[in-house]
Amino acid sequence: MGIHEVKAESGKQKAEMRRAVFLDRDGVINRALARDCKPYPPRNLGEFEIIPGVPEACAKLKAGGFLLVVATNQPDVGRGTLKQELVETIHAEMRRQLPLDRVEVCYHPGQGLSECDCRKPKPGMLIHAARELGIDLAQSWMVGDRWRDVDCGHAAGCRTVFIDCGYAEELKQKPDFSARNLAEAADIILRETKKHLIMRTLRDLKVKIFADGADKNGMLELNANPLIQGLTTNPTLMRKAGITEFVAFARDILQGITVKPLSFEVFSDEFPEMKRQAMKINGWAKNVYVKIPITNTRDESSLPLIRELANEGVKLNITAILTLEQVKGVAQALNPKVPSFVSVFAGRIADTGVDPIPHMRECKKILAGMPQAELLWASVREVLNIFQANDCGCEIVTVPHDILNKALKMAGMDLKELSLDTVKMFANDAKGAGFSL
Repeated sequence: MGIHEVKAESGKQKAEMRRAVFLDRDGVINRALARDCKPYPPRNLGEFEIIPGVPEACAKLKAGGFLLVVATNQPDVGRGTLKQELVETIHAEMRRQLPLDRVEVCYHPGQGLSECDCRKPKPGMLIHAARELGIDLAQSWMVGDRWRDVDCGHAAGCRTVFIDCGYAEELKQKPDFSARNLAEAADIILRETKKHLIMRTLRDLKVKIFADGADKNGMLELNANPLIQGLTTNPTLMRKAGITEFVAFARDILQGITVKPLSFEVFSDEFPEMKRQAMKINGWAKNVYVKIPITNTRDESSLPLIRELANEGVKLNITAILTLEQVKGVAQALNPKVPSFVSVFAGRIADTGVDPIPHMRECKKILAGMPQAELLWASVREVLNIFQANDCGCEIVTVPHDILNKALKMAGMDLKELSLDTVKMFANDAKGAGFSL
């Protein structure tokens, strides 16, 4: 038992198509057999019936550049009440009628969610398919008719469409969209994808944008902007801003920033003193997060201190993280009941010539079992990084004030209009300089 795999149709397809729509099977592709307002799979090939409109919806999604991957729980096989050969026969017929690229099946009996990582609502089938086909989960969708499908999609970092079939069960998480059938879901996906491809503004993003700086006027101005959902600072930014009195600055700024999360960093290099500072900062206000570096300057791990503070209920922002091993250690040290930020310095990773996006996606997977720990993309270098943070599933991105002001002005700007502005800039500067030939 386990995940049953059907290979992609071609290596070329794998290389060219990186977005996918993951589809639940029963109730989405074929009619589910409803008894007592609960869905059941077909018991033989004669009961397998593709829902009208599904072939057309699949064709539209394929034409829109999506891979189509079925991800289905079939626990009756594990329970011994349904033969695996029948399921495979049904899937062969399903693939004959529909342009599917892959089918992932969990055959585990579902008597305990800890028994495997593939049974929905766990994201194992989606993650496995993504690795095999090179799928960008942040650009992909999960479509299903059960709460497990919605939760699975969210856990994998996909957007979700819930098909409401009227079953006697409640959703545990809110889907991004709801639809009556796959045809309607396909229209939603293609519409939203078109909007995404044309031009996005900061308002279109799911990632929370935090302003990163120590300029008081700038912090207060950005705090008043509803697009900014939090603020951070650090000793380096404070020094650049000319701040010499740490406590006075912090208490002053907290008079104006009273609701949105605001992070202040300890500055001791010794762990006992680091803890004393952390507890003092923690007591300043309910919206304060205490920044703790992942190590001290002697490369001694801060994880014991992080564990101690987290268990005392301190909201932490673990900073200066770069490696996956550091993220794994933090995930083990944090208190799953206490909110926290895990700040991975993606910009510094990029400075070394390494693409930070796959790295950040792996960080997201490591933190998947920590609902209160939010992955934070730190050290933004350009406006594009904000969108990259959003697309790889980060909950937060911290943006320096200068880049944030540029993003607020230019993100989503029409490129033709920007081209004309650039030409006007050159013309005005040439005229202002008094150039002549």
